[in-house]
Amino acid sequence: MDLSDNSFDGELPSKMLQSFHAMKVPVGQDRLEYMNTLADITSPSYTFQRIFDYGMKLMNKGTEREYPKVPYALMGIDLSNNKFQGCIPDVIGDLKSLLLLSLSNNILTGSIPLSLANLTRLESLDLSRNKLSGEIPQQLAQLTFLSSFNVSHNQLSGPIPQGSQFNTFATDSFTMNEGLCGEPLPKKCTMAGDNVPFPPSRMEGEESPFNLDWKFVLIGVGVGFLVGVVLGNLIIDEK
Repeated sequence: MDLSDNSFDGELPSKMLQSFHAMKVPVGQDRLEYMNTLADITSPSYTFQRIFDYGMKLMNKGTEREYPKVPYALMGIDLSNNKFQGCIPDVIGDLKSLLLLSLSNNILTGSIPLSLANLTRLESLDLSRNKLSGEIPQQLAQLTFLSSFNVSHNQLSGPIPQGSQFNTFATDSFTMNEGLCGEPLPKKCTMAGDNVPFPPSRMEGEESPFNLDWKFVLIGVGVGFLVGVVLGNLIIDEK
């Protein structure tokens, strides 16, 4: 479905997404059939049938690609370059046949839904140029087919997921998010408490409040010994 480059506004229509039943059922990748229509063409002298193939243009992995024939296995949603607002609906995670999802260049807010990790066949995900906040879900690192990923120009924060496909994404996929840290960005992540300053060390020659004056200690020991001897003698004399 390609509704890109329009002026649609408002929230993303959850009910419409829920009605995409064909996208909820995984389609075998070995199916090589294409979408087409069988039409009857008639004239005064003859009648024949012709198959019309569907074609489309779709943003795939950051590049506009033209599909002269649309395979049944190609499931994609492109809502980029509109004025959609609000949060990304969780129901998108039910469309498990999706290969391509582009919501870039809208005014979407809120966090990236965890349900996107359910799109195990997803190859391209573009959420760039919105106002998304929060962290990138670590579960997205489980999308082993994901070869194109872009969340640049948002308000995201926290560590970038590591491992699997995320180790292959370039810096451009994450730029213009001041709060993001970790590879491939130059900004390193710090553990909680790393920025807590340690108390200043003592200057050389400065006495610690816990240092003992051994002169007073020795005097105290001596006095205690004498008192013990005197008390011991008194007890013996009384017996």
